[in-house]
Amino acid sequence: MKYYSTEHQWVQIDGDDAYVGVSRFIVDCLGDISYVELPKEGTDVIVGDDIGVIESITESEDVYSPISGTIIAVNHNLDDDPTILNDHCEDKKGWLCKLENIDLAELDDLMDEEAYERYVDKLGS
Repeated sequence: MKYYSTEHQWVQIDGDDAYVGVSRFIVDCLGDISYVELPKEGTDVIVGDDIGVIESITESEDVYSPISGTIIAVNHNLDDDPTILNDHCEDKKGWLCKLENIDLAELDDLMDEEAYERYVDKLGS
């Protein structure tokens, strides 16, 4: 199950760890992704911390952590080919970073997929 922030990041729990990525909505708003700045492994983050940037030819968007923890891995495939996000932003190919020492209670402040879809629909209104 994925959880979403109002800043259009998602988090998916995998055992004691969490994968973080960006939503289809933000990728579609930016257009074709041409660059991704990933966070540094070993960095401790709290909810709302700036953990990177995604860019298209015309725009860029900061990426914020939807959950607190320690970044233990980043998706280096995006260094070589940031366009992966164009087609795979919400699946296992398009994750940005992986966190450990997460606080599961923070998930209560995020939206499930259905609530996020309603949120995005309201933005388009």
